[in-house]
Amino acid sequence: MNAFCRFLLVLLTGLTLGACRPPGPSATPDYTRFVNPFIGTDGTGHTFPGPCRPFGLVQPGPDNVDQGWDYTSGYQYRAPRILGFSQTRASGTGISELGDVLLQPVTSDTATHFGQSYAKSTERASPGYYAVTLGNRVRVELASTERVALHRYTYPTAQARLLVDLQHGLRFFTDSLVLESAVRVENQRTISGYCHTKNWVERKYFFVISFNQPFTEATPLPRRPRDNAPRYLLRFALPDSTLLTKVALSTVSVAGARRNLQAELPGWDFAAVVAQSRQSWNQYLSRIEVTGSRSEKEVFYSCLYRLFIQPSNVVDVDGRYRGPDDSVRVAPHKAYYSTLSLWDTYRGVHPLYTLIAPERVDGFASSMLAHGRAAGFLPIWTIWGQENYCMIGNHALPVLADAYAKGFRGFSGREALRQMVQSTTENHLNSNWPLLNRYGYYPTDSLPNEAVSRTLEHGVDDYCVAQLAGQLGQPAVAATYARRAGYYRNLFDPATRLLRGRDSRGRWRTPFRPLEATSPMNNPGDYTEANAWQYFWTPAQYDVAGLTRLLGGRGAFTAQLDSFFSIRATGANKHLGQEALIGQYAHGNEPDQHVPYLYAYSDTPARGPALVARICREFYRNTPDGLTGNDDCGQMSAWYIFAVLGFYPVNPAAGDYVLGRPLVSRAVVHVGGGKTLTITRNNADHTGRISLNDTVLTTPTVPHQALVRGGARLVF
Repeated sequence: MNAFCRFLLVLLTGLTLGACRPPGPSATPDYTRFVNPFIGTDGTGHTFPGPCRPFGLVQPGPDNVDQGWDYTSGYQYRAPRILGFSQTRASGTGISELGDVLLQPVTSDTATHFGQSYAKSTERASPGYYAVTLGNRVRVELASTERVALHRYTYPTAQARLLVDLQHGLRFFTDSLVLESAVRVENQRTISGYCHTKNWVERKYFFVISFNQPFTEATPLPRRPRDNAPRYLLRFALPDSTLLTKVALSTVSVAGARRNLQAELPGWDFAAVVAQSRQSWNQYLSRIEVTGSRSEKEVFYSCLYRLFIQPSNVVDVDGRYRGPDDSVRVAPHKAYYSTLSLWDTYRGVHPLYTLIAPERVDGFASSMLAHGRAAGFLPIWTIWGQENYCMIGNHALPVLADAYAKGFRGFSGREALRQMVQSTTENHLNSNWPLLNRYGYYPTDSLPNEAVSRTLEHGVDDYCVAQLAGQLGQPAVAATYARRAGYYRNLFDPATRLLRGRDSRGRWRTPFRPLEATSPMNNPGDYTEANAWQYFWTPAQYDVAGLTRLLGGRGAFTAQLDSFFSIRATGANKHLGQEALIGQYAHGNEPDQHVPYLYAYSDTPARGPALVARICREFYRNTPDGLTGNDDCGQMSAWYIFAVLGFYPVNPAAGDYVLGRPLVSRAVVHVGGGKTLTITRNNADHTGRISLNDTVLTTPTVPHQALVRGGARLVF
């Protein structure tokens, strides 16, 4: 057995026994012992093992490579070397960003390449803690608060070196990254400054780096071509071979970073920071208590952990943040959230927050509205407070509509409606409203790329405007948007029984290859990271009845579902969203993740829960490669959590859930305000009945309000 295989065996055994727990006192109950941060780090999950706090600004961790689709979080489990340890990243995304302030402990003055090998058997991770021993025998340990990263390096000798690389970043679109910088070595314990970067977004970050021991020398390294920020090699003479480093970040100013540092981490107690992180994580992981095997709990609580990594609250401790127009504002209640992967997360993540993190929902909504006031449209995909325009649609709209439908009133519904109308009538980069309204679809000769998907995604948003307008007593607006939400019917081809591209003269796209997935960056066509079969079900999120009528009735709807899950795929392609395949169903990407639950509206409703159980069994495991497809800021994880609980928000803005079957025998969900929802699976009852508070449910859905009123009992 080679060393790598031997380590895998040790790792899997150790995780089961809690071997990856950091030192420090344990809470009771300690749900962090069920979390494996390595899940999804091998392959296409694109997660990372470094520490963070729930919804925190910083996420320190190892960077193996600084660019490329495989390394969007900076890390891949089987990569043999570590470039260093940067302070920020996103979890599970498909494009690289952040990776600010790279630090790398070294032991030689003559190094020109600072990457180091490392032994997998020395790598440890749990919520709030990461450690590894590098090939130069330096032990690296990482922890964090919300806005400050804390590093502890144990060197083999007292003569220590540290690389501080401010040119580094996780890149995707550029070779240069830093546009300008201003860095100051303040004294022998402090370096501060800012960098203005351009990659996925154009942004500014400000930092203060502090050391518990003085450095004796700070040598600037030679500038390389395209370097616009400095790199330093610091030298230390350590009394005990240990160096601690704090890195505080801000979107606003160096003074803001310094205030963050002083407020959150004035001292150097590494063990205390780890213990506080564990306590913070347990406050969120304890929101759902599941009864199940150790293995079931490990997968479940690892998903719950990934759910709460983002969105990131990017305000300083005084509430200031830098908005999408580069102006500095003060956020009400000191909350302004970014890292909003809304094309992914509107489907499951945000509906789940309304259930188990309701205290955050008004802040999410208010942040989106604040973005809209500054940018002129609601957010599409934001990171570090800036818009990147990635993906299609404008899916802040379903998040706002869902929150309002569920009774959240910490934001103005009327302002939300005004901004929703503005975002769907005034053109921005991802839209052309006159073109859409003229034809009732995007013509392929006017929009040769993603025409069908854009039409369908806009339909979801239009439905949400109609819903909110109806609730606010604006029937004319509701009628206009309800009509727009029906534009998908203009793309239904009776011959192929699919939604197909057509040009401005009404002619169908030919040739038509319904099994061929397209994507704007890899294989341009009418669909976004999917094919015609996968995007067919988009309108079913809000109009199952209308789609059923188009097909010719419930029997035809059932047959279409059966075909979808049985027609053989042409092959997996991770760059086209074709992963975790069952027939044409691709669980590794978002467009059709609601489809198994559509069997609730078919002639064979039992098939849906069976498919959900199969998906969980085959595509979620407690191994580094145990997540098939990008986690996409928690969407893959949210889907699994809902599957375990036994229901899913097929319509993510209607305020209800489609019922399935829970995967554990019992779960207690804490829904806020001291109230609970208890879910029980009665294996002795084979009737298939589902009851809520002893009343048998006669519809395939259950209202959100019925689940959160307190003391609810849902029995399957």
